[in-house]
Amino acid sequence: MTDTLSVARTRVWDLPTRLFHWALAFAVIGLIVTGLNGIMEWHFRLGYTVLALLLFRLIWGVVGGRWSRFAAFIYAPGSVIAYLRGKSHPDHLIGHTPLGALSVFAVLALLILQVATGLMADDEISASGPLTRFVSGAMVSLATGWHKAQGKWIVIALVSLHVLAVLFYVLVKRHRLVGPMLSGDKLVVAGAAANGNGNGNGNGVAPSRDDAVSRTLALVLFALCAGVAFWVASLRV
Repeated sequence: MTDTLSVARTRVWDLPTRLFHWALAFAVIGLIVTGLNGIMEWHFRLGYTVLALLLFRLIWGVVGGRWSRFAAFIYAPGSVIAYLRGKSHPDHLIGHTPLGALSVFAVLALLILQVATGLMADDEISASGPLTRFVSGAMVSLATGWHKAQGKWIVIALVSLHVLAVLFYVLVKRHRLVGPMLSGDKLVVAGAAANGNGNGNGNGVAPSRDDAVSRTLALVLFALCAGVAFWVASLRV
């Protein structure tokens, strides 16, 4: 009897997404280290880097590769509940799982908030964000309090939780997570639905576009985002 299921190597994570992932990881770790040790000039530089990366990811989440788009991992509550009950759809193992998707959105939202408050924060000693002179004193005080206290520790906690979750999936559930984020490819069951949300038609897995044209587009978009971050940095006095 012939097995009707076959496994195919599929490009899931395009190169721009992979570069973004690792660049953000190292930049955030650098932010934590420099922030805790008071190395403020490098803290600011890394903050502007994260700003550029986040701006890029927001755009790439709309125009990027198939599985990098936000639409590919916005799951209905029913899909999340089914996944938690162990009744996951095959698509949940292609891109981000429902829990992984929630983690991605939580990290992006928190980092956006942390960067935004950092741009408006002022320690009244030597470090002040480039936007402090454009907002009220009350807003500066609020942003500074969040950035140096709650926000900092929530970022550290969320990063730690993310690392522990990856270790759990790799060591306990035996899911290959690190390899695909390096190579871009995953071994997926041919015939899995192509829309990533459990409502596909089962005609095959749609790979992410990852050719010279898409990579050039990503480079141009990141250059524009870096330009915006550089302009914001130039507002600092």
